[in-house]
Amino acid sequence: MKKLIKKTVKETDMDNVKTQILLVEDDPNLGMLLQEYLEAKGFDTKLATDGKKGFDAFCKQEFDLLLLDVMMPVKDGLTLAKEIRVTDKNVPIIFLTAKSMKEDTMEGFNAGADDYITKPFEMEELLARVNAVLRRSSKQRVHNVEDVNFSIGAYTFNSETQVLISNGKEQKLTTKESQLMRLLCVHKNDVLDRNFALKTIWHDDNYFNGRSMDVYIAKLRKYLKDDSKVEIVNVHGKGFKLLVNS
Repeated sequence: MKKLIKKTVKETDMDNVKTQILLVEDDPNLGMLLQEYLEAKGFDTKLATDGKKGFDAFCKQEFDLLLLDVMMPVKDGLTLAKEIRVTDKNVPIIFLTAKSMKEDTMEGFNAGADDYITKPFEMEELLARVNAVLRRSSKQRVHNVEDVNFSIGAYTFNSETQVLISNGKEQKLTTKESQLMRLLCVHKNDVLDRNFALKTIWHDDNYFNGRSMDVYIAKLRKYLKDDSKVEIVNVHGKGFKLLVNS
């Protein structure tokens, strides 16, 4: 096994039972060691062994923090971070890498990293960085996850009750309509990646689910047709955008 982690003298117990971490590391031994350590510290930790599997896992579940190895097969950590930042600008990302040159560090931050830890590192250092990044991002993250009320031009939408309201008129949405509307609202005036939406709601981006989503998009457009300043547009090769003009 690669000797990428130094031994520690002691570890501090933390109560973070509900915190969800996605760990993407291609070294199976190191990945399992980190996963076991983080879980022993109370973090629910999912391990993916390459960038593609990491992106698939990210699309299926909400995570509070991502730990990404930089050098990986199939899809490297920098590319993975850039793809994730298209759909989620707030989830904290810490890079794990054997590189230590200044330009590599800057490339990591430019890709959307919140922190950067160079191998070999002590377990205590990793834990301290994880907790520091979580503390910095907690207020913003809680807001994004828990917000259920959205304003869309002349409309208001509550994703919990699944009701769209305009001029006192209520439109009850189905579960999938509501899930799709919420993703569009969270990414209002920004691109909602098609594959991300499919994997988040349908858990598979196959052709048939894609056609199904197109039907739901058409229904949502119909619900929003009474306000000319609100529209859902197709972004060729990428996905959809909920445009709300002031």
